[in-house]
Amino acid sequence: MTFQHHSAELRLHCGDDALAALPRELDRLGCRRAVVFCGTTLSRPGGALDLVAKVLGERMAGAYRGVQGHSPVGSVEEGAACLADTQADAVVALGGGSAIVTARAAGILAAEGGRVEDLASRIASGGRTHSPRLEKPKLPQFVLPTTPTTACVKAGSAVHGGDGERLALFDPKTRAKAVVIDHALLATASEPLVRAAALNALAMAVEGLESESSDPLSDALLIHALRLLAQHLPPEGDGAQDPQRRAQLVLAAVMCGRGTDQAGGGLASVLGHAIGHRSHVPNGIVNAIVLPHTLRFNLPATRERLWKLRASLPGADAAADAGDAQHSHPAIDALDNLLRGLGLPAGLRDTGLRREDFDVVVKDAGADHFLRRNPRRVESDAQLHALLDAAW
Repeated sequence: MTFQHHSAELRLHCGDDALAALPRELDRLGCRRAVVFCGTTLSRPGGALDLVAKVLGERMAGAYRGVQGHSPVGSVEEGAACLADTQADAVVALGGGSAIVTARAAGILAAEGGRVEDLASRIASGGRTHSPRLEKPKLPQFVLPTTPTTACVKAGSAVHGGDGERLALFDPKTRAKAVVIDHALLATASEPLVRAAALNALAMAVEGLESESSDPLSDALLIHALRLLAQHLPPEGDGAQDPQRRAQLVLAAVMCGRGTDQAGGGLASVLGHAIGHRSHVPNGIVNAIVLPHTLRFNLPATRERLWKLRASLPGADAAADAGDAQHSHPAIDALDNLLRGLGLPAGLRDTGLRREDFDVVVKDAGADHFLRRNPRRVESDAQLHALLDAAW
């Protein structure tokens, strides 16, 4: 066995009073002027932003409250201007994936200048991804997640242009210097937001486990992440607000984020990227709808690796002899049963996606660099159309 596994630094605090560690983490790096990024909901009087401001005290230089879903370029530009205006020396991201990504991207733009479009990765001729070298120093990032998002520990920042184009920025210097999982902050997120983010993490964990780039260390992270997600994801309407359960989901997302740094993503993530901002539901819901279909598409290339899913999912071994061996697998059937039990939409038709959008979804999917990491090669647009039809 020959492989390389590179693991980034991680300082993580979790618990009832974890937020108290944030000032110490800022002091550790000599940071005295932090700007908090969050959306309007968390910035309401008496909400999460007030909790953070109280803990930061004189270390808080300001707040950017304009975070929006899917991190549009406009909000990134506003956030970068806020960092410049306040002379910030640190960035604190409070919220879910959109807040964390917007904060990272704003940090990149504030340091590099120019246009977001010129800083983004591109697919060059031959299908290889080219990422510009973003050499300038970046403000340290500190992450306070309120949902179980893998963005907590990532170095990539996917934002959306005015025409909906997905722009991916990558800079290892924007990885979080510390992640603080505080029970009081976790309680501020709505249950639908928590479920959607956890479903996105689940899809990423599954794709990491079916990847040919996985290794024993990433497998260990992803298998346990998937176990925790399957155990603690509540059905729709369950109303589970237990902070311990939510903390377990966030920890699973952290493990998934680190595991997929090595293993990468795949076709479900690609379709989620292309469909998510065109639908009426979060990306995690879209990913969960298409995931069983992409697993079956990939089966000819991944069958020998699906023991990892069987080791992670309840009921997978009990279904060991069920199904059509050519077109299905007990692990896929167990995952399908798990997702159906969560009360998700039955198909893409229930997300607001229109059939007439299929062509542009397929076009966007073909330009997504995650597609090159899918374990089975997608050889034609017709295959993607067939997947969309199956998931419809």
